[in-house]
Amino acid sequence: MSGPHRVATAALALATAALPLTTLTPAVSAAGTLSMLGADVSTAQRALDLGARYYDASGTAHDPLDILKGVGVNYVRLRVWNNPRSGYNNKDKVLRYARAVKARGLKLLVDFHYSDTWADPGKQAKPAAWATHGIDRLQTDLYNHTYDVCAGLKAQGTAPDSVQIGNEINTGMLWNDGKVVDNDFTNLSLLLKAGYNAAKACDGATKVMIHTANADSLDHARWFYDGIRAKGVSWDITALSYYCTWHGTLSNLYNVIADVRSRYGKDVVVAETAYPFTAGNADGTGNSITTGCSGYPLTWQGQATNFTHVQNTARNAGAIGVFYWEPTWTAVPGNGWDPADIANSGNGWDNMAVFDWSGRLNPNVRWTP
Repeated sequence: MSGPHRVATAALALATAALPLTTLTPAVSAAGTLSMLGADVSTAQRALDLGARYYDASGTAHDPLDILKGVGVNYVRLRVWNNPRSGYNNKDKVLRYARAVKARGLKLLVDFHYSDTWADPGKQAKPAAWATHGIDRLQTDLYNHTYDVCAGLKAQGTAPDSVQIGNEINTGMLWNDGKVVDNDFTNLSLLLKAGYNAAKACDGATKVMIHTANADSLDHARWFYDGIRAKGVSWDITALSYYCTWHGTLSNLYNVIADVRSRYGKDVVVAETAYPFTAGNADGTGNSITTGCSGYPLTWQGQATNFTHVQNTARNAGAIGVFYWEPTWTAVPGNGWDPADIANSGNGWDNMAVFDWSGRLNPNVRWTP
């Protein structure tokens, strides 16, 4: 999780015309189709365990995976924490929910946070079990954990189609050892290589993503991905977070996607996006995003239109996928944000889900190739 303005069709077309793509390597998919139509539903398993109900647009109750598949989702993203106090989302929980995902013919992206709690641009805390380990030991820790989760999934017939080596690692992960300081990417590169090697050793077909929230500017994206490339890091897909409140205009998103696609010769995915359908709050925990972006009212239609425009922009810029972040995270009591106190903490995302507070789907939201 991480985050202002609508771009008119003519302006977007102009931006497209002004930014011809350079010749790409054969590894990059042809522009024009979103093949990864994704949803991060990492909190859905806990919600269902608590008895939450989800309804399609007509008001009929179904499993949320079936509802989402019915409106275009073909890829599910699940985060994995090392040893969260609540158990959600540890390896065992991810393996259990992966069976539900794969049983529906959906593909699976596993998002390794390499922490016992949230990892994002502002925090990348080591798991408690690794807290005293230096960079040499951390490479082994990361390799073993990545391989263990992937191997467990593969052994039960739910091998991940993709994995992320870290979550929104704008300035590194496993701080402070893996933090980029004074533009030195050495330690981070060692960790990323360990994760890549573990994923490929488990299953060579698994696509490895490296994910930042650097959709805000070309300078930020280039600084990071140039930095790891210079250290010989391998990856298959460049993954970005985009929330218009935090990362700017759609024309800016277009420019960053087109640039990283051509600059690194790799497919690009928007691994996270979302938009509020209301400024209201369903529980006692304040919402993470309370303001909208120009041209998109905080309504069902505004949410759907924003998501459609993000998909259109990503597609036009040559990306291969877009994932909506936590569309099922409604304010179910006991399904809080804090894995150390999940039963008593609230949900700051209840206005960003694509299901309303009674569990009914926004009838306007669609994932489109």
